Amino acid sequence: MLTNGLGDMLDEYAPRSARFVDLFSGSAAVASFVAERHATEVRANDLQRYSQILAATVVERTEPLDGEAIWNEWDLAASSVTEFERLPPPIPASPEIVAAHRAFSSRCANRPITQAYGGHYFSTQQALEFDAFRSAISTDPQIASLQLAALIIAASQCVAAPGHTAQPFQPSDTGIVFIAEAWRRSARDRVRNSIVDLSKRHALRTGLSTQADANSAATDCSEGDLVFIDPPYSGVHYSRFYHVLETVAEGNCGDVAGSGRYPAQNKRPRSSYSMRSQSLAALEDLFVKLAKCGATAIVTFPERACSNGLSGADVRELAKKHFHVDEMAVKSKFSSMGGRGDGENRQAGRSARVITNEIMFHLRSPM
Repeated sequence: MLTNGLGDMLDEYAPRSARFVDLFSGSAAVASFVAERHATEVRANDLQRYSQILAATVVERTEPLDGEAIWNEWDLAASSVTEFERLPPPIPASPEIVAAHRAFSSRCANRPITQAYGGHYFSTQQALEFDAFRSAISTDPQIASLQLAALIIAASQCVAAPGHTAQPFQPSDTGIVFIAEAWRRSARDRVRNSIVDLSKRHALRTGLSTQADANSAATDCSEGDLVFIDPPYSGVHYSRFYHVLETVAEGNCGDVAGSGRYPAQNKRPRSSYSMRSQSLAALEDLFVKLAKCGATAIVTFPERACSNGLSGADVRELAKKHFHVDEMAVKSKFSSMGGRGDGENRQAGRSARVITNEIMFHLRSPM
């Protein structure tokens, strides 16, 4: 959406604002966009740790780092703890080879990413490399933030799953092709490329990245802030779709279960926006808080009725109770949230991306 109208809107309003506050920062694309282009303080917030890290490495830093030097030292440290003896073949060609990866990985004690996800979302070698890099994170907070962000991005690029990490591809007749494609990717190369790219990026003004519920974070907003609101639209908690990245961020996830390899419920953040019985009230509470403090906002939401019970019409109706509302409609690609098959003919699943109508609302005080 940054190339479909949202970027132009941010370029127009962010420079006039005291701060730019992204309450649901997700991949941190929007927060980073503003931080890198405008001398406006950026506050990025999300319920999940992986998102906080992705935002921090850009919005909290105002100078480039020497990515090559950081990479060389990190790669050397990680190589000393990487074990690749007697691994199953890296390129799967059959369900039997996938099973071998899963069996091997399950025995990798003290390698949390490998034990949880090896043979499922990653090959054994990929998972062991991610564990090695995760165990060699710097003690310097700024460098550690950069390394963790690079690791999260690399993991998202290597993962063998349709769309998000709700479910890995299974070794079915069609799924095995996608597994083979994903497992051919070099985790090490992806980490290196990510750290070199991220090291060059930084904010024009020092900002802050936080991990909190959006409505709680909104209490820190004030008059003159421009608040970006891109809330969940799924009736399933987003922690189900990002648990692999959250494990990379945290370094551990404990025991996992099910075909999705999910951690325990107490390790998966829950949001009122993903509960049909609470989503409308949560959004209204957020609008009330922002209107009371005098902030303006940009809200994006699908026009259609979504599985969490909200629709573009609901957003419009609530917004008009508290703000003067301008809007524009665009077409966007949305995730199908881990597309799945129909359970027949050993199919891998539906498309991970779908085209939908999206509405962008600009909310400002009626006074």
